[in-house]
Amino acid sequence: MTQASPARMYDALLGGSHNFEVDRFAAEAGKKLVPDLPRLALSNRAFLRRAVRFLADQGIRQFLDIGSGIPTAGNVHEVAQSFDPGIRVLYVDIDPVAVTHARTILVGNEQADAIQADLRKPDELLVRAADTGLIDFTEPVGLLLVAVLHLLQDDERPAETVAALREAVPPGSYVAISHLTSAQRPEDAARLGDHSANESHVGIRFRDRASITALFTGWELVEPGVVELPQWRPESERDLHESPGRSLGLAGVGYRV
Repeated sequence: MTQASPARMYDALLGGSHNFEVDRFAAEAGKKLVPDLPRLALSNRAFLRRAVRFLADQGIRQFLDIGSGIPTAGNVHEVAQSFDPGIRVLYVDIDPVAVTHARTILVGNEQADAIQADLRKPDELLVRAADTGLIDFTEPVGLLLVAVLHLLQDDERPAETVAALREAVPPGSYVAISHLTSAQRPEDAARLGDHSANESHVGIRFRDRASITALFTGWELVEPGVVELPQWRPESERDLHESPGRSLGLAGVGYRV
């Protein structure tokens, strides 16, 4: 492997083992620029777990996790199926390594699978998801867009992508979004953004709060709205990996009325 992958870099920041030297090198370079980068990764992972539990508690029984990355402990199917073993989970990622690892972990789990697809082609992605038989788009869906939309550049129209996914799911569905932001620490965001574009060659777009909130257009935001990662319904002090005003990520959950 000569090119770092966002999924594998994220795995490296979380202390996982499903990554290559090029990914670890890129992750370490990021940490030199912003030493608390692993805390951001932990905050994002904790938000994902909380969001999945919240959606399951609201009655969601099928999850479409787009940009799912490398499977690690506390993944979506583990969290959701601990709530209800019948919950269906489909992981989607553009990285074939992530999909291969997911399928290996999911052997024997008939309620979960993984496919390779590109978020930038939502219509094709949705067809592939339906073809698995795991996702029924006539029933409410829990859409998970966690740490993936910041990989889309402005000319790739992330808001339109979210809108296309919204139109594909029925009322009663939810979307959970987390996104890297320049709102709290613009200088650190600029350093990481430049590094991702020029050194690791993984284009990451840090967006401001207004731009991230706009991704929820057409959804009814669930309280507390779009907030820093640790501030979205923390369940204990263990969720507070970053101090208030320090997170490089914003997150929220929206409901389709």
